[in-house]
This record gives sequence, C-alpha cells and structure tokens, in this order.
Amino acid sequence: MVEVAGERAPLRHFYAVGQPDRARAEWAAIDHALLIGQVAMSPVDGQEPVQALGEIAAHRMPGLGLKPGQVKALGDRWPRRWLPLR
Repeated sequence: MVEVAGERAPLRHFYAVGQPDRARAEWAAIDHALLIGQVAMSPVDGQEPVQALGEIAAHRMPGLGLKPGQVKALGDRWPRRWLPLR
C-alpha cells in the first residue's frame, strides 16, 4: 500500500520479486515502492501495507521474464498473469 499524492487513500501496488526468501522479497518490494511514494504505516481496510501474496515457482520465472534477485513493478491492478484470480 503506497500513499500517492492526490489520492485520498493508499493504493495497492504489486511487484514480482525474484527472491526465494519471503522476508527479503517483501523488503525488496518496499524499496521499489518507496520510489512511488510513502509506504503505508498501518493496515488499510484490513490489508497489511506489505504482504507477499504468493510464490512464483522457479521454473515459471524465465517464462515470465523474471531473473533471480530482480524486482518488476506490476502496477496497481491484480496481476492475473502472475497470480491466480481470487
């Protein structure tokens, strides 16, 4: 969740992170989110400001164009190609 100037509430942004460790992946996503704006400091509408939503299998990463250690910004819409619909 990123606080963007001009928006009344923090916006959810998605990132694909090529890190095998969940904590490192979340911190890498935070580092990239800070380029957009301030990361929310507390939950918004019951959603944590930073939350890993799923793991990308290593065999899928090359097909998605994600290299180990790389971070890709996926925007603020649900990344259907990367994660199944909920």
